[in-house]
Amino acid sequence: MAATGCSGKSMPGSVSVSQQKLQEMVSSRFPRQFPVAGLLHLNLSAPQLAMVPERNAINAQIPAELTGKVLKEKYNGLLNVDFSLRYEPTDRTLRAYQIKVNSLTMDGLAPALSDMLATYSTALAEQAMGQVVLYQLQDKELALVEAMAMEPGAITVTQQGLTVQLLQKTPQDAKR
Repeated sequence: MAATGCSGKSMPGSVSVSQQKLQEMVSSRFPRQFPVAGLLHLNLSAPQLAMVPERNAINAQIPAELTGKVLKEKYNGLLNVDFSLRYEPTDRTLRAYQIKVNSLTMDGLAPALSDMLATYSTALAEQAMGQVVLYQLQDKELALVEAMAMEPGAITVTQQGLTVQLLQKTPQDAKR
């Protein structure tokens, strides 16, 4: 602490990540393709993220395309999900979890196929977004934090992006 006091630098209390940075990172993880009941393929494009600070969540609107040998044509639609974030210390990443499907709609799809797709929507959303890395904390962001035996804590969704609180490590964590 004396070193930071002498240098005139104050200890950071948080790390901020912009919505744009989150959007860039998640977009790099798509497109993705998922089999549905062994007969169909759901192709998901890069989601459009929206911050939902009142629920401390992020909303993702994911363009979808349904294809398969049993279909005469391809169908376009949208998967709408909300999710929270968690910090993964092994690789310093912020990852999606607690995924909630709001809707999965496919334009022009027969009702029976729509019902079948709805049955699989939660599993598909968890495959698509579950554990997706939204951001990886950089060495420069964590260098001083680690030197001061601190670690990321609560993740708060704001209108502009995320704020990751920095907390003092417990003595047993600091020994690791």
